[in-house]
Amino acid sequence: MKTVKARFSKTKKKYLSYLKKQEIKSEPFYDKIGQLNKFYFPVCRLIYQNSILRNKIFVVGLSGGQGSGKTTITQIIKLILNFFYKLSVVNFSIDDFYKTNLARKKMSKSIHQLFLTRGAPGTHDLPLLTKCFKNLFKKKFKPFFIPVFNKSTDDREPKKNWKKINKRPDVVIFEGWCVGATSQNHNKLKKPINLLEKNSDKKLTWRKKVNNELKNNYKKIFKLIDKLIFLKVPSFEYVYKWRLLQEEKLSFNKKKDKSMKKNEIKKFIMFYERITKQMLIDLNQSADVILKLDKKHRLTSLRFIK
Repeated sequence: MKTVKARFSKTKKKYLSYLKKQEIKSEPFYDKIGQLNKFYFPVCRLIYQNSILRNKIFVVGLSGGQGSGKTTITQIIKLILNFFYKLSVVNFSIDDFYKTNLARKKMSKSIHQLFLTRGAPGTHDLPLLTKCFKNLFKKKFKPFFIPVFNKSTDDREPKKNWKKINKRPDVVIFEGWCVGATSQNHNKLKKPINLLEKNSDKKLTWRKKVNNELKNNYKKIFKLIDKLIFLKVPSFEYVYKWRLLQEEKLSFNKKKDKSMKKNEIKKFIMFYERITKQMLIDLNQSADVILKLDKKHRLTSLRFIK
């Protein structure tokens, strides 16, 4: 009993310390201990109970719209699994596997100009991501490196800055805005969903390629996920609002990373709109765990589907 209490006390302390570092004036965290007990611990308990029954790495997918808090929630889950459940965890984002700027430039010339902008399926280096998972699953594990993508330079970091994975983890948390997304029926692609599609993809070339990537190549990656957690935002409108908040956080960064202006963000999220809106429909039914966020960015409900 003392050991459990000691683990909980240490975990709570680490959790509160982490949140304190993340807070900025515009968005203090709400009901910190309540959120820990009502949402984070139940989710981690589910992961723990499932992972200990397995004789291999347990893969958790975590998805949600831009600005929904994927990175923060990933770190909280990792922290609890580490300090309370004593599990080793490796986490990475699908964003880490964006193609280089040069590769996207080539795509923009050979396939469609919209592939110059990172984000949509087709702009990730799936062979590299597949290799990463293969390295994790090898029977004879060997240390390897995971790429790092620098959003301020819009390019992949040199290999010397990549993240080293030194030992086989018990749990992998694979997060990203489109993780778990599925393709649409071809007929749904015909009607443009925003001005970007209407003005820049009149022949549906970009939409069809993105959709086919989801249908074929991304589906293979997402099949590796054992449990999928979906952060359900109130509506796509809040993706824009919360993406603005992310840029505000960038402005607090001591490194003074380049941040986008409001009109740039508005155009940028159009690249994500179609898939994000479809995910709000599909994953509300198919994800294993649904964490619902309210308009004030607070977790309000937890639902286990499977």
